[in-house]
Formats: sequence, structure tokens, C-alpha cells
Amino acid sequence: MTKPDSSSNLTLDKQICFSLYSASNAMARSYQPLLKKLDLTYLQYIVMMVLWQDSTMNVKELGAKVHLDSGTLTPLLKRLEAKGLVIRSRSQSDERVRLISLSDAGKKLRQAAEQVPDMMMCKSKMTSEELSSLKQACDLLLKNLTTAD
Repeated sequence: MTKPDSSSNLTLDKQICFSLYSASNAMARSYQPLLKKLDLTYLQYIVMMVLWQDSTMNVKELGAKVHLDSGTLTPLLKRLEAKGLVIRSRSQSDERVRLISLSDAGKKLRQAAEQVPDMMMCKSKMTSEELSSLKQACDLLLKNLTTAD
């Protein structure tokens, strides 16, 4: 058996994508116990954060903010509605447009969720500056990969 060429770019330790994938999985696993207390999945938490900032918006705007298509977002919103956290309604100006707004229970849940970012920062064992730099780098990478050539 021959030893692989360590100068090759096809080694796992040289792959940025694998580091991002692994860190993303570890991040999601770290969120699970915190979000379980809120009875939310990670994607539900992301959607709720957007709604806590802008309490009403249409599904298309929401999907653009959280980078989810309507096929993924619609069932997620139905589950949040079943939990009593959001209200799905039709726009009065255009009934084809679905509006999503927070229910009273959804608004109340924000208070319980306020501790999650600080707890995750502690789990990361990184400074706020390091986390800010990481976020900026990820945002730039996302922009570069999704911008048309």
C-alpha cells in the first residue's frame, strides 16, 4: 500500500468546507439542549429570532432572511403555528401573500430565549472579537458563493 501524497489538495485536513461542516454540526449539537428547553428546533429558533426583530412579514421575505425556500419554510411555520407561537394569515391587499406574525406566546418566548446567545458564547470559549471576526468571514464567504459570476 502506497502512502498518499501529502502535497495533494485532496486531503481532508486541507478542506475548508470540511472544517465549516464540522463546526456547523458541533454548533447545532451545542444549541440542542438550550433550545429543547424552549421546545424549538434550530431552524425554528432562527425563524423566531427574525420574527422577534420584525414581528410581521410575508413568507417570501422571511425565507430570504433565513435562506430557506418555501418548501422547507412552510412546514416549519405550520409547526410553529401548531405550537401557538406564530399566526399565519393572508394579506388583505393580496390574498396570495401569506403573512407571518408572532402570537402573544411567541412574543413571551423571547424572554426565555434571551439567555441562549450568551450561553453559546460561553460554550464557544472564544472572545466576542474572535466570534465577530468569524461571523464576518462566514458572511463574506456566503456572499461570495451566492453572488452570480
